Amino acid sequence: MRERTLLEQKITAVREVEAALADHVDLIALGEEDGDDQIVADSETALEDLRRQTDKMQLQSLLSGEADGNDAFLEVHAGSGGTEAQDWAEMLLRMYTRWAEKRGCKVSLLEQSEGEEAGIKSTTIRIDGPQAYGWLKTENGVHRLVRISPFDSNARRHTSFASVAVSPVVDDSIEIAIDEKDLRIDTYRASGKGGQHVNKTDSAVRITHIPSGIVAACQSERSQHQNRDHAMTMLRARMYEQELERREAEKMAAHGEKSDIGWGHQIRSYVLHPYQMVKDLRTGYENTQADKVLDGDLDGFLEASLAHGLQQKDGQTG
Repeated sequence: MRERTLLEQKITAVREVEAALADHVDLIALGEEDGDDQIVADSETALEDLRRQTDKMQLQSLLSGEADGNDAFLEVHAGSGGTEAQDWAEMLLRMYTRWAEKRGCKVSLLEQSEGEEAGIKSTTIRIDGPQAYGWLKTENGVHRLVRISPFDSNARRHTSFASVAVSPVVDDSIEIAIDEKDLRIDTYRASGKGGQHVNKTDSAVRITHIPSGIVAACQSERSQHQNRDHAMTMLRARMYEQELERREAEKMAAHGEKSDIGWGHQIRSYVLHPYQMVKDLRTGYENTQADKVLDGDLDGFLEASLAHGLQQKDGQTG
């Protein structure tokens, strides 16, 4: 049903563009025939808007990868730097949550480790919505913040880092083979806000896949059994993401290029002082309205990443 709804939306959008194009072409012809320059000008403006809309639709058509239509798990981990970095991690969590809510996606908090004074050490959320993973998959990497620290009494400028990892929610159509003997399952007491039952029982679950070192944890549910199920779902998603990264790396290596996928790769800088600028270091796309970006206005960056991927593919084809 989800695939059918998505296809219907795409077909409807194309038909609306075709109808609008035909209408404005006819209006321009009538305006020129009647000598009405205003009608011609209005229709030309509408056609320019239509061109931008179809450019965006072309980018969206690139979301045709194996898992691009899936929901997404998104993790944020604070880098070194204590409270400053933990506050930055919480800012990133808010940014992605706001972006998802603006798109009508459902956001669920699965696991979170609170900072000692402020912010968070790490968090995992699930984003359910059309092509959530396809849009967010290029957000993997290190995000850098430069600002006057609100935690520094001397008001000095600080640089903070946090890493983001995105993996697709794996549905039943994708089989991930996991040997139970390769798993180590630990239970522990949930931390942070959660009510008396959550904080007084060892309901949180952490699962480690020993051969790969991949770890998944969940503490959002009251039941240890439910948390284990969620953690297993995340583990399968991360193992699948690792396989997708391996395939992408092999593909890039075949063309003699290095892949940008992986941990430790700085992808974006957010500068709040002495000027405001958010710049993607891969695509060169930038936005001087940093406050809006941190409030979830990410579409420009995500679209630029898709366009960048298209240019790379065209270059390889050439």
